[in-house]
Amino acid sequence: MYYPMTNQYRQDMKRMMTVTGEASLSFEPDKVTIQLGTVTENEQLSQAQQENARKMNQVIQSLLQLGIPKENIQTTAYNINPMYDYIDGKQQFRGYQVSNAITVQMTNIDQAGKVIDIAVQNDVNRVSDIHFSMEDNQIPYQQALSAALKNAIAKAQTIAETLEVNYDPIPTKIMEIINDSPTAYKTFAVMENSNSTPIEPGEITVNAMVEAQFQY
Repeated sequence: MYYPMTNQYRQDMKRMMTVTGEASLSFEPDKVTIQLGTVTENEQLSQAQQENARKMNQVIQSLLQLGIPKENIQTTAYNINPMYDYIDGKQQFRGYQVSNAITVQMTNIDQAGKVIDIAVQNDVNRVSDIHFSMEDNQIPYQQALSAALKNAIAKAQTIAETLEVNYDPIPTKIMEIINDSPTAYKTFAVMENSNSTPIEPGEITVNAMVEAQFQY
């Protein structure tokens, strides 16, 4: 039995293909955040606090003299903890530990090593981490997003050529797949007889991904 209308409907039906486009681009960071801390211990809490305050104020003043703007120095943690020793299974109180941490932000990455050195010279005894990032993430991400879409179009073209079918290169639907913000973390090493602590920022990888549908 012949159904001309049904066959015509099948011929007019548009098929869809869905592909995922990905891109990873590397950029040099232009911002660094360093966390510096002072830790003091004393049997008397007030003495531990006063010593810690003196050291941290000294650290902050040294950073200001180095040219770090005051608004780029922020207190991020302040903790007081009692300390105990265990002798023959018995707990014995031995004093208090006071820790104070600040975060320093800089756009001059080359200055990071010098900042650490100055801080250590002024009684900083804890460097928690060094966090490299970008002042403006949007422009690099938009470049990666464009590359991801081009990757999706290239995949669709490859599929169409393999199937030997015609396709519309303009997607009927594009969905952006959100990734985490790009960041880079680096550690540092203090080397003997070196003028400053070596800091290697490396590169930040910006990822983008899209899902696109094409008609063929």
